[in-house]
Amino acid sequence: MSATAHSIDTGKNIWDGGQSPLKASYGKLMMWFFLLSDAFTFSALLITYGLIRTAHPAYSGTVEDFTFSQDYWPIPEKVFEAVPFLHGVPLPLVFVGIMTFILIMSSVTMVLAVEAGHRMDKKGVEKWMLWTIIGGLTFLGCQAWEWSHFISGTGGGGAGLSWNEYGPMDFAAFFFFITGFHGTHVFSGVVLNFLVYYNTITGVYERRGHYEMVEKVGLYWHFVDLVWVFVFTFFYLV
Repeated sequence: MSATAHSIDTGKNIWDGGQSPLKASYGKLMMWFFLLSDAFTFSALLITYGLIRTAHPAYSGTVEDFTFSQDYWPIPEKVFEAVPFLHGVPLPLVFVGIMTFILIMSSVTMVLAVEAGHRMDKKGVEKWMLWTIIGGLTFLGCQAWEWSHFISGTGGGGAGLSWNEYGPMDFAAFFFFITGFHGTHVFSGVVLNFLVYYNTITGVYERRGHYEMVEKVGLYWHFVDLVWVFVFTFFYLV
């Protein structure tokens, strides 16, 4: 009677479980998948905006002679030139630039919060997460003012879902949809940041022995900030 020897491979394959592909935890990997799908959504919106805009005639005169008309696409710096408490003073895109600066700085404070988490510095995470939340709330407040001014207009009736003093209706529709969709993401990010801030104060992550949740929420916040850079470029500058 002959015996057949079978060799058993005890080595683990990386996809057999127990190991993390790309050296990323499950939570961070799922966050990257979500952000990838969200990037497709924002890309579709901005591409559609570009296609619709090119379908409308552009203003061919000088900026000094520009007037709002339904016959051509408006010049963004003529639409967004107001600043709170400086009514009547034309400052093209200054307020939007301030909003952009605030959001970018909140991304910097988020980086500092993640770095503090790596050092297990509870007080540092609390401080920088609080500043990140303040930055997000300030941006949302600025966006609320911008929406109210856009709706009330410059004296000719403003804009809404069924009227637009600035130009074609598509311009107002895309403004509300794209900036509103992004603002919803900022609001969601502020809520998540507050939950992380609360858990930090109560010592949840200290007991877990790591602050990975700060890093995962930070990925979402950086994505929201990066998307705004594209919205600012394509909608307000181009």
